[in-house]
Amino acid sequence: TGVTACRALIEAAAAEGADAIVVHHGYFWKGEDPRIVGMKRHRLALLLENDISLLAYHLPLDAHVEVGNNVQLATLLGVVVEGWFGGPPVDIAVHGALEIGMSVDELTKRIELLTGRAPLVIRGGGFEVTRVGICTGAAQSYLERAAALGLDAFITGEVSEQTVHTARELGINFFSAGHHATECYGIRALGHHLANYFGVQHLFIDIPNPV
Repeated sequence: TGVTACRALIEAAAAEGADAIVVHHGYFWKGEDPRIVGMKRHRLALLLENDISLLAYHLPLDAHVEVGNNVQLATLLGVVVEGWFGGPPVDIAVHGALEIGMSVDELTKRIELLTGRAPLVIRGGGFEVTRVGICTGAAQSYLERAAALGLDAFITGEVSEQTVHTARELGINFFSAGHHATECYGIRALGHHLANYFGVQHLFIDIPNPV
């Protein structure tokens, strides 16, 4: 398994003798050029040359209640999930309470220890954090919805210029912890589940990405 079906992941999987790759970010996105040319052609050719099947689960993996990206990240950070938000059309973000409340600095350190990278923090809210919203990847547009729930902090992967002003004006702490970094946990959990259920071997391959 891996986060994104990039060339480096395919090459690494082929070197391991993989029969299939399961990813969060696959191909043929809505609105993209459907032609098999350029980079897409090279990636697909590499899969075919090595007899590797590719399976991709995007929003279904974000929203899954057991192995989903958001539930997995919440669990690892010590957040007890109480509900979902973010829609329409589908609520994929989670919100809940930390098992033990902590300061913004303490939550920052916890995120860094988990992901291996320091998050970008916008201190828009109070010093103490108890209630947290989480949506991995690029969900900075959910910040207003998180603030409307009265959350102390919102954690996602990416950040936009306007995010800074939104956090400050709505009084909520914002954490940008990396798109790739926040989305390693769901696909890895799915891989472990498939290995246990079908009796197959599973290896998570991390292709580092600073975004």
